[in-house]
Amino acid sequence: MALLTPDTLPEIQRAIAEAGLDGWLLYDFRDNNPIARAVVGLTAHTSRRIFAFVPREGSPVAVTHNIEQPVWSHWPAAWRNERYSAWRDLESILHRLVYGKRVAMEYSPLDAVPYLDRTPAGVLEMVRAAGATVVTSGDLVSRFYASWSEADVAAHVRAAEAIAAIARDALAHAGERARTEHPISEYALQRRIAEAFDRAGLETYSPPNVSVGANAANPHYEPSADHEQLVTVGNVVLIDLWARERDRPYADQTWMAVIGAPTERAQSIWRAVCGARDAAIALLRRRIAAGEVPRGADVDDASRAVIERAGYGEYFTHRTGHSIDPREIHGSGPNIDNLETRDDRLLLPGIGFSIEPGIYVAGEIGMRTEVNAVVMDGDLLVTPAEIQHELIVV
Repeated sequence: MALLTPDTLPEIQRAIAEAGLDGWLLYDFRDNNPIARAVVGLTAHTSRRIFAFVPREGSPVAVTHNIEQPVWSHWPAAWRNERYSAWRDLESILHRLVYGKRVAMEYSPLDAVPYLDRTPAGVLEMVRAAGATVVTSGDLVSRFYASWSEADVAAHVRAAEAIAAIARDALAHAGERARTEHPISEYALQRRIAEAFDRAGLETYSPPNVSVGANAANPHYEPSADHEQLVTVGNVVLIDLWARERDRPYADQTWMAVIGAPTERAQSIWRAVCGARDAAIALLRRRIAAGEVPRGADVDDASRAVIERAGYGEYFTHRTGHSIDPREIHGSGPNIDNLETRDDRLLLPGIGFSIEPGIYVAGEIGMRTEVNAVVMDGDLLVTPAEIQHELIVV
């Protein structure tokens, strides 16, 4: 279903006007821009360049190739469809549409935000040669592509509570098995979680991560049936799991446990990541309550500062959190990031993301805590309802 319809057009045009723009120029070639395709409602593959111009006032205009008209049957008849075959015609149409105008495109200056940087340099040159000034569409993308509906929030909350219960059950089971003659392996525990997803009616694009001991120092570790690592007494265990109700936003969490009494080293690292998570949440809530719109980069800075003060800064090697939009677990909305990228996009109401600081000491130990958050009107919703504050001892 298209995000741009006669019903949604007035709201989109108000946002364009509020941003001081003359329009939003959407571009796609061979499915390289899922944002543009979702906005205009393209579901079938296209093999030629397409544009759609949403002006501040008046009706949108599609720019389509003559041989690909069937995929545009949904385009409202009252809106223009400018067709081309020759490149000269395409450039002439663009000139008529955007000359002298300030337009937004899926473009990030200096590639600061790769998730948003969907427009090739050559296309930017072509649009600028047509007489337009091009700026980033970042906040438009956040507001109309990445934001959650009320139904999205409700579905996410249900999924979050379900996977939290599944994670706690898995850790308890690992602890029980560790004290028998047949401890469970990382891989078998991963399969147990996946089967629990199926019973709960949840879907996922890839299996969860179960990491024991030094394996958890690799943030993208994957258990293997060929090299099984057993979960035994004394192990630190990290479970990272993600799932969703069909076609709704993912819930994505990380839980930490120790089989037996934790060492002071483990406790020290846990306190640092837990404090970093809580600092991010506190900053978000403080600014939202004050009527301010926070930025992902500022939240990352606040979280990272806690780990740096604890002396573990060099071991926090990734951003504090990633966008979760209604379609993808690593979405196109603002990330909680001022490390990997310079993400200064606004965390507008309806925007969801993870908060997941971690510390990874290669060959020794890895710890992460992860919750999700959604910016609401005047508030911040954090999931699951009961987040982890202490290392789970099983």
